Amino acid sequence: MKEMNRSRESVARFRLIRNCMFLSGLSVFAQLYLFQPMLSEMCRNFGVSPAESSLSVSASTAGMALGLIVMAFKADSVSRERLMGASLLLSSLLTIMSAFIDNYSFLLVLNLLKGMVLAGVSSVALAYLSEEVDKAMIGLAISLYLSGNTLGGMSGRVAATLMSGWGGWQSAVWLIGIVSLLLGGLFCWKIPAGKNFSAVSVPFREKLRQMHFLLTRSTFLSMYLIAALSMGIFVSIYNYLSFLLEAPPFSLPHHWVALIFTMYVAGIIGSVVAGGLSDKYSPEMLLQGTLGLMGVGMALLLWMQLWAIVLGLGLMTFAFFGTHTLASRIVSVHAGQMKSSATSIYWLFYYAGSSLVGSFSGIVLSHYGWGAFMEFLFVLLAVAWIISLSVLWLFKGKKSVYVWIARK
Repeated sequence: MKEMNRSRESVARFRLIRNCMFLSGLSVFAQLYLFQPMLSEMCRNFGVSPAESSLSVSASTAGMALGLIVMAFKADSVSRERLMGASLLLSSLLTIMSAFIDNYSFLLVLNLLKGMVLAGVSSVALAYLSEEVDKAMIGLAISLYLSGNTLGGMSGRVAATLMSGWGGWQSAVWLIGIVSLLLGGLFCWKIPAGKNFSAVSVPFREKLRQMHFLLTRSTFLSMYLIAALSMGIFVSIYNYLSFLLEAPPFSLPHHWVALIFTMYVAGIIGSVVAGGLSDKYSPEMLLQGTLGLMGVGMALLLWMQLWAIVLGLGLMTFAFFGTHTLASRIVSVHAGQMKSSATSIYWLFYYAGSSLVGSFSGIVLSHYGWGAFMEFLFVLLAVAWIISLSVLWLFKGKKSVYVWIARK
């Protein structure tokens, strides 16, 4: 009888963790990319170029990258759930504040700060899941968390596009800030306390040693580079596809362009499918397939027919989130006792790729057009796929970093 009660409690706890982490993903990504569908409006309201308008997105992701550097050294000294809860609440307040800004430079500063605060969630979310969820369910748990990220990104973008068309960009930002604040409050109320983690102050020198190890091992560096390149490609396409669709020959109205972000549903499916398959098959082998599928989707984006662009965007989105799920799983599972450091570095590369590639690709688009823009992204994808070819060999027969640390 006691064993049955324990089993029920375990299932109930898993569901609570799953739901809370899903909510955190909704909030983080709704806030992080809410300006992405409003780049053309940023151009009109602030008199900036398309590449400059993308800085409203890149500032947030750059802030996330900077925050992750700090969190890599400090995250282990704070309770996982408290850090995530505080980050969700404070970032929501910064989002609400940004709705009342009429200076573009000041807006970028607030977005930078917001990204730094949101790093408190991303730096420990995967570590929290891998510590508190049974290993047999870790693939599913990670995929559901990333699905929350995806749904948050989609709902935030669609809501921002529709609200900005109706009441201006400030209304859209204000609405998402209020909803995020409510989600953060619910998260703080319901998130279970961690049972398998005790906050400790890891010496600065030890953290440096861990990060040096992670950054000098091909196994982890491969995943970090794949994350940076694939995320840069993904953000670039979603940053600038609206410019293509609003211009001739498509000339789509603003509210129709908003519907491209519903393609994030394909991303949710991609995360869940990849997460489920990775519990049964080699995630390193599956990774090559998802990167190849990204290339198929991107190729369709060169066909100037609306149906081809819609299909290509769906395939690319499905494959990208599958890639992200697999790469993040590989890092978190193999990191052993260095989970917070390993996942912080993963997210650092992920958002650095978003910021750098997302901004630079805008310059390519402005000067050379859509064809050259896509060719640039294909080169990045080819590099990521070549790196993935070495992943199976790198991980074959290797044990987790935990064994290496224990021997030290």
